[in-house]
Amino acid sequence: MDDISLPTLFGILLLLLVCSAFFSGSETSMMAINRYRLNSMIRKGNRGAKLVNRLLGKVDKLLGSILLGNTLLNVAAAAVTNIIILRLFGQNDWAILVGTLAITFILLVFSEIMPKIIAASFPERIALPASYLLTPLITLFHPVVSVASAIVKGVLWLLRIKIQTDQSKQKVTLEELRGLVLDSEHFLPRKHQKMLLNLVDLERITVNDVMIPRNQIEALDINADANELRHQIITCHHTLLPVYADTPSNIIGILHIKRVPALLQESTLDLSKLRDILNEPYFIPSDTPLLKQLQQFQERHTRLGLVVDEYGELLGLVTLENILEEIVGEFTTQSPTQTGKFMRQDDGSVLLEGSSSLRELNRKLGLHLPLAGAKTLNGLILEHLEDIPETGTSLKIAGYPIEIIQTQDRIVKVARIFPARPINRQ
Repeated sequence: MDDISLPTLFGILLLLLVCSAFFSGSETSMMAINRYRLNSMIRKGNRGAKLVNRLLGKVDKLLGSILLGNTLLNVAAAAVTNIIILRLFGQNDWAILVGTLAITFILLVFSEIMPKIIAASFPERIALPASYLLTPLITLFHPVVSVASAIVKGVLWLLRIKIQTDQSKQKVTLEELRGLVLDSEHFLPRKHQKMLLNLVDLERITVNDVMIPRNQIEALDINADANELRHQIITCHHTLLPVYADTPSNIIGILHIKRVPALLQESTLDLSKLRDILNEPYFIPSDTPLLKQLQQFQERHTRLGLVVDEYGELLGLVTLENILEEIVGEFTTQSPTQTGKFMRQDDGSVLLEGSSSLRELNRKLGLHLPLAGAKTLNGLILEHLEDIPETGTSLKIAGYPIEIIQTQDRIVKVARIFPARPINRQ
């Protein structure tokens, strides 16, 4: 080293510091890069993105090579600093101590903290070009890194610690996906964000949450008078109608209204022919998640299913439209004030039918009624009071004042609710 000039030693030291900064920044950028943006660049054919993805697929070798290179450079920088100190000050203990502290501070600030901050702020700009240098370096350092990795894996095995080395195999949970959608509020319109959140939540919601209750199903009694059946079919507002025999629970088929006109042209409705055009009923367990049911509707090419409990008893029906409304909202442009179940009052309250779905109330009126237990307003009130309420009874659920307006046959027929939720001052 005696034949190397002092300026050259300073140049070597500067080069070592820059190379150390490169390894520090590369490590941070590789770990901080956005995987979804990276996959998007890969689909567009970006070669640097492909190299980064390949490096992240063997993250143990990647980190081992980076740490090996960084360690060698830092040790070399310390050694060169020591030579410079000896050249300038000779065997001076204080000079060596000050020089050691100085190079430690310089390495910490300019080769560790600063490049890591820059890399964390611009991971793609650092990681993609760095991958071209890291790829051959991993091959170069492979023998040493392999020995070090084998030792590390052996120690981890003894400690019973399992590791995931392939980052590409890590799965995103529904909660993480929901968080990504929530974080995208600056990039997505509010309506689109809400639709994506609803789509994510389909796995949590079951058909029991959105079904039309059995007592609200419009159905045909195959044993009814032919003229009565003709009138009901003609005035029906639905495309698909369940058909039962004797009791509404005994569903024998589903009638597609578009297949009926030929029968209606006859003077008398032929019930045997009506039976022949019925589709086989499709029964669904009540705890089926909506996302799964949406897929089943698609596979079976149908739009209506009958919901049954664990004993096979009919609970209600669910349609494709019910599920789609959970994603995109109501299809109808009719306002809540004009529907049969909602009637707004001048004092700001809303008159509601007790059979109203809680999910529908929350969606249409902007309420936050609990959905964990009961599915209808009547069920929620009975669950809260644990008794059949009398007309005029008032209560508060989830912060909303509710008044019982009418009860009939042990159920709440009509209730009044004040949607303006009071502020919690606790």
